[in-house]
Amino acid sequence: MRDAYHEELDSLSDRLVEMTRLVRSAMARAVTALLDADLRLSEEVISGDEHINKIDVELEETVFDLMARQQPVAGDLRMVITALRMSGDLERMGDLAVHIAKTARRRHPETAVPPELQATVLQMGQIAERMVAKAGSVIASKDVELGLELDADDDAMDRLHRKLFDILLSPKWKHGVEPAVDITLAGRYFERFADHAVVVAENVVYLVTGQRPEDIVDDLT
Repeated sequence: MRDAYHEELDSLSDRLVEMTRLVRSAMARAVTALLDADLRLSEEVISGDEHINKIDVELEETVFDLMARQQPVAGDLRMVITALRMSGDLERMGDLAVHIAKTARRRHPETAVPPELQATVLQMGQIAERMVAKAGSVIASKDVELGLELDADDDAMDRLHRKLFDILLSPKWKHGVEPAVDITLAGRYFERFADHAVVVAENVVYLVTGQRPEDIVDDLT
């Protein structure tokens, strides 16, 4: 019975890693759709979100079942609680990729991103992909040092987010209100995506160490 119990615990991590892969794919396709006005990719991201949501629901059901049947304590209890939290963050990351894809679909056949912002948006997409990939590695490996690295990636995303606003508020902006709104929203989606990735990694750090990342950093300084 205990072997089956621990297999169920391990399956939580497996499903979380699968969610990171799906979310990374959704973000990659959403960014391409946004930059290239690719309607097919937009629709794929939007319809594919159902799979991410399904895993989220299944994981939640597994967690509640384990708590009812096994009454986990100590490290096992941390595992099921953090798994539930991480699943919620990853589900919201999938939603943010959908929002980006819907922006692309709404502006089709035009691109939602003017030429002078394409490179910045591409960089934001690349950072988003890298962060969710790292989050998946952190979940699989329980690597605390790698988990702490996501803060630096988030700082890079924040810098690009500010750069978007600098361009939008520049007197040289000539594309009008609607593109400005699209870019403002897209920038927010990227920024929130990165924040959720950081939270996922922080939950793994807590799972492994029993400490919050800021406490670990304080101990190291």
